[in-house]
Amino acid sequence: MDRRRFLRALATAGVGGPFAGVACAAERGGAQPVPGGYGPLRAVEDERDGRVRLRLPDGFRYRSFSMAGDEFTTGGEVPGRHDGMAAFPGPDGSAILVRNHEVNGPVGAFGDRRRAYDPMAGGGTSTLRVTRYGELLDSRPSLTGTMMNCSGGPMPWGAWLTCEETVNGPDVGDDFSGGDNARLKEKHGYVFEVPLTGRATAEPIRAAGRFAHESAAFDPSSGAVYLTEDNFAFPSGFYRYLPPQHPMRAERLLDGGRLQMLAIKGAPRTDLSGRQRLGRTYPVRWVDVDDPDPSFTGRPANETAVQAVGRQGRAAGAAIFSRLEGAVHHRGTIYFVSTQGGAAAPGDEPPPSGFGEGRGQVWAYDTRGNELKLVYASPRAAVLDLPDNITVSNRGTLVLCEDGDGHNHLRGLTTTGEIFDFCRLEPVPGDAGAEFAGATFGPGGHTLYVNVQSKRGTSFAIWGPWNRGLF
Repeated sequence: MDRRRFLRALATAGVGGPFAGVACAAERGGAQPVPGGYGPLRAVEDERDGRVRLRLPDGFRYRSFSMAGDEFTTGGEVPGRHDGMAAFPGPDGSAILVRNHEVNGPVGAFGDRRRAYDPMAGGGTSTLRVTRYGELLDSRPSLTGTMMNCSGGPMPWGAWLTCEETVNGPDVGDDFSGGDNARLKEKHGYVFEVPLTGRATAEPIRAAGRFAHESAAFDPSSGAVYLTEDNFAFPSGFYRYLPPQHPMRAERLLDGGRLQMLAIKGAPRTDLSGRQRLGRTYPVRWVDVDDPDPSFTGRPANETAVQAVGRQGRAAGAAIFSRLEGAVHHRGTIYFVSTQGGAAAPGDEPPPSGFGEGRGQVWAYDTRGNELKLVYASPRAAVLDLPDNITVSNRGTLVLCEDGDGHNHLRGLTTTGEIFDFCRLEPVPGDAGAEFAGATFGPGGHTLYVNVQSKRGTSFAIWGPWNRGLF
């Protein structure tokens, strides 16, 4: 089978999707942890150096690799703030990982600044090749000079879409970090494509919008790319980008398409950020964004610029969400999370700030039926605390990376709407903000690769008796 046919087969395999019967589980409560899951979590030593960094069920092992401050095998220092990531098949049973670095501010590009999109911006992606036991074979910068590369999504033609979670640029006022945007050379807030081989062209896909992008999920049937927005202090939207040519034919994502936002039929500007009935289904329509790539004069406040695209969609009736983050496609359904969506739980501290007072929602959009369903809402922080990046196993179980205030976990969410603990991050003294990000299963499902974003940041490979449980 030639490469193109092989990639197409991978993209279109399977029909249906998880959570088909979630309404029943949701109406039963659907919030109680699955008894045991893979079993209790225990301290496990890192095979890299013997330190305990993770708690895992019995039989699971892990190795950390490519920490911030390490050297790329091609030379130069690995940047920090590891975030979204995807795994692709590599030679000799290895995995090729494309990994984001969510570095903000005009701090200067890593790698070769002459090839950077913006020589003053410190974010981007690195590409790694590792064994299924987390042994690093090679590593290199693959996109530099971008900013706040939060998450993105794998594309079946062999590429990663990386998303900038910012609208910073020389035409916009300074953001929360206090960095001087006047030092930037280019506008930010875009999606970029990163191929598995070579370097990215560093050409933004401007028609896919200039807003606080988070994740990208590709629907191989329609060719649409679904995009989430993490507007921290303001309403967020769920978008789709319709490229001018099907990406499976073009073997890349072309600029010049159409950007749209999700709206609920018959109910303009429906607010879905708070309490919703689990299992409820909403019929969907899509509204156009007329100016997806705004430029500004007079350097307006960052808060004004970050809402410029979403405000257009909401004026046409787009739905309102709270902080949309991780997204993944599985068998015709796009699953995405609202990090602070839902109702405040009695006894829980509210999220520290931002738009929304809940501890997280999981939504499912049926691309064929054009319907939206709420498949999970956190009842309290101890069960699920601010879900962020997500991925899906071959069995259809979602892996949720927590971005909460305490001991962050990797949680599993089953197709019947039940949740369980799989991994817990050991606290690092003086680094209370550490969080999981970028979970992705490697080729064949042998290894779960995941990042921890902290003051330094590192990547992990986790392996063990997967068939014993629900992944």
